[in-house]
Amino acid sequence: MPALTTNNFLQLIMGLGLLNVWAVRRNRSTTYRGGASASLREEFASYGLPPAAFYVVGLLKIVAGVIFLAGLVWPVPVRPAAIVVAVLMVGAILVHIRIKDPVRKSVPAVVMLVMSLALAYRT
Repeated sequence: MPALTTNNFLQLIMGLGLLNVWAVRRNRSTTYRGGASASLREEFASYGLPPAAFYVVGLLKIVAGVIFLAGLVWPVPVRPAAIVVAVLMVGAILVHIRIKDPVRKSVPAVVMLVMSLALAYRT
């Protein structure tokens, strides 16, 4: 088992977080979903995004989550995954702003943005 460094901690939290949202909780309502959405698919629709965006973003986030977790054990390229997540989080924040969501709904995206930027910088 690798030592728990800051990078490993960020990878673990981000990997588990992304997989939790996209694999476990995608059809569950949370207080952070955009608009009045009860699922991820509804959330993307509330942002006015095309249905394909749901699949593209989902694939990117699931792959990034797997890379973060795999990077705890094997030498995989974590920095590109962190950069992709950072870009996606900027997009998430912008769509929350566009539909005039309360600021609290953007908190998870802001936290993931900060963690992904830290991981990209430190890797």
